[in-house]
Amino acid sequence: MKIAIFGNEFSDSYTKYIKHLINKLEREEIEIIIHHQFYEFLQNTIELSDKISTFERITKEDNINYLFSIGGDGTLLKAVTYVRESNIPIMGINTGRLGFISSISTDQIDVAVDNVLNGEYKIRSRTVLELDTENNLFGTTNFALNEVAIVKKDTSSMIRIDAFIDGEFLNSYWADGLLISTPTGSTGYSLSCGGPIILPGTENIIITPIAPHNLNVRPIIINENSTIGLKVEDRDQLALVSLDSRSRAFDSSSELIIRKANFKIKLIEPKDHSFITTIRSKLMWGEDKRN
Repeated sequence: MKIAIFGNEFSDSYTKYIKHLINKLEREEIEIIIHHQFYEFLQNTIELSDKISTFERITKEDNINYLFSIGGDGTLLKAVTYVRESNIPIMGINTGRLGFISSISTDQIDVAVDNVLNGEYKIRSRTVLELDTENNLFGTTNFALNEVAIVKKDTSSMIRIDAFIDGEFLNSYWADGLLISTPTGSTGYSLSCGGPIILPGTENIIITPIAPHNLNVRPIIINENSTIGLKVEDRDQLALVSLDSRSRAFDSSSELIIRKANFKIKLIEPKDHSFITTIRSKLMWGEDKRN
């Protein structure tokens, strides 16, 4: 078995957990391959075996069975760009804050690894959004697991975004921006802008305005098989479009087309994991904090 590890720099307090994970995999005689930048960071804090190799990108020839993402949800979103349509399952080990999609806590590492090795886990397939632009702004990584965000650039003025659903005009949004989110992304940026929480597996897309000028404009949920067209009007002729955490400036005269991608991302979850339990715990529903 071969497991890839992806992560970002972390504080010293998490060093022991990363060391423990690597030692655990080595004891189980798992072949380990680490993202080259993360490997260079780890070398300064952890003694790494010469048997560990590195990767810059993942190919079929690497024959990777699983990818472990170490960090928060943002780290896992970056890891997705390496997995892409390869169908390699991702397990998120959370060293961040909330961790909705990086659901394995540091004290669950041993159990989680044992479950993976024994096949005792669930695979959740998550919808991915694909962005089409005239000049192919994002190249081969033109997809997002959480959301596509269109926001104003370097100005205090609002922008106007005309939205179309399957070619039919929906609305003109006068706002700081607009979010097109998957159910996975419903607990991210969209939630902070007043969007609804949608359970994973729900075949929907959320359109959420960011600080809309018209107070009667609210988030709307549409079928994930719909195609969304966006046209932006901005005084500076430039706006920003983001796929998860990756941003590009674009000419506001360009039309953006957003649709469901033809592949999904596979996330590993413990058998006893429940999304409802997770959001109730993370958002402290039902807890009285007045005292």
